[in-house]
Amino acid sequence: MYIIKLDAINSTNSYLREMCAANVPKDFTVVVTKDQTEGRGQMGTVWHSEKSKNLMFSVFKDVSFLNVNRQFYISMAVSMGVYTALKKMLIPNLSIKWPNDILSDNKKVAGILIENIIKSNRLTGTIVGVGINVNQLNFENLPDATSLKLLTGQTLNLDELLVNVLNSLQVSFHQLEHLKLKDLKARYESLLFGKERLLRFVVNDDTEILGTVKGISGSGKLKVEHDGKVISYDLKEIAVKHS
Repeated sequence: MYIIKLDAINSTNSYLREMCAANVPKDFTVVVTKDQTEGRGQMGTVWHSEKSKNLMFSVFKDVSFLNVNRQFYISMAVSMGVYTALKKMLIPNLSIKWPNDILSDNKKVAGILIENIIKSNRLTGTIVGVGINVNQLNFENLPDATSLKLLTGQTLNLDELLVNVLNSLQVSFHQLEHLKLKDLKARYESLLFGKERLLRFVVNDDTEILGTVKGISGSGKLKVEHDGKVISYDLKEIAVKHS
């Protein structure tokens, strides 16, 4: 493990991507920052964070052992790594909101952005960005966000939390490297937010349905049962409707 600590950066994922363009970084190179000015989430969303209040880091991992058709297993492994680290801290009522947000009491406490590196149709590496709301108390215009301090009442040490999360991620990647994919998928699916619960979804930005999360497909699509049929949806095709 090789850790680069920065005071401020536009994006830890972008920093690692530039490193990859120049030369392949050491396996499990970590970039962590106190302040991220252009943090990103899934589908181009913006990650807002108060300076020195939250944990923001990215990891480069060699995943050349994994078939390109199985790249969603990276998302599962990372989600499980972050989930397990928070579970050990006794954070209550944790779940994974597909594809890889971590919720506590149905509010987002951590987000993950994964950017895979594919060359000649071969998966070579991945850049995993992780943001955990730690000591921030106010989330303007984000009613569905929470933090570890709001959940526990304690101010947490960011360096200690980083070590714990990285150790947990290493365990998850070790499982991935040994291709324990069936076990990984089963654990991930068991922790999905909305699993076997009736939820209201918005499909293709305009159609509302009532459905139940059944799991995920081999390619990582969300399987939802609606009107007696199970349909697999891609990330841009379905979203949980918040009241």
